[in-house]
Amino acid sequence: MNRPTGVVVGVGAERGLGAALCRRFAAEGYHMLVAGRTPEKTERVALTIRGAGGSAEPVAVDTTREDDVVRLFDRAVAPGDGRDPADLVVFNAGGNQRIDFGELSAEDFEAFWRVGCFGGFLVGREAARRLAPLGRGTVIFTGASASLRGKPGFAHFAAAKAGLRMIAQSMAREYGPLGLHVAHVVIDGGISGDRLLSRAPTLSKERGEDGLLGIEAIAETYWNIHRQQRSAWTQEVDLRPFKETF
Repeated sequence: MNRPTGVVVGVGAERGLGAALCRRFAAEGYHMLVAGRTPEKTERVALTIRGAGGSAEPVAVDTTREDDVVRLFDRAVAPGDGRDPADLVVFNAGGNQRIDFGELSAEDFEAFWRVGCFGGFLVGREAARRLAPLGRGTVIFTGASASLRGKPGFAHFAAAKAGLRMIAQSMAREYGPLGLHVAHVVIDGGISGDRLLSRAPTLSKERGEDGLLGIEAIAETYWNIHRQQRSAWTQEVDLRPFKETF
């Protein structure tokens, strides 16, 4: 019996959502393509998965480069002997930084858009091209509070995330009837991972128990989306700590 293949685009630190997704899917028997911009980080995540008895390989990818994304999906549909072509794809790339609107440069605005929205388009398009003809598979996009509303200092981030949400909706309506499940996950709150806690090391204590989104808990939701029966598919779900206001 062949091993299924999954792809997570946007893998960084080991204690981050991308890495947690890779570990969760690998625990279900998936061979994981661990894709990210920093080879040292993707290699470390893949090594950890293999050390736990799973199957994974790192792939260096800049999601803003079309050639990189095409190459990634060429690998995903031909993962090697004993492995099926990918049927699970997650776009998790992006970054966030507060920049006052009056100080926001054109270069910064475009850079955030290219990673958070244009990269999602490239990944979504290649996933649709490869999976839709097979009549199966799941594509999940990681969203944020900014997917739904803009806040002061985050116009660049909100523009990218709102655009990504529309890509997910358009894909879902076009490819759902063909058997490809497209979903968007709104992460509405701080994630208890290295990116946030390195900037605000006391935040976890300040928020208290379960005051931040747990990366393993988020990953569990992604897995459940993938396993949904098609008579009751989710197109969008929002996740937040029980203490979070909304």
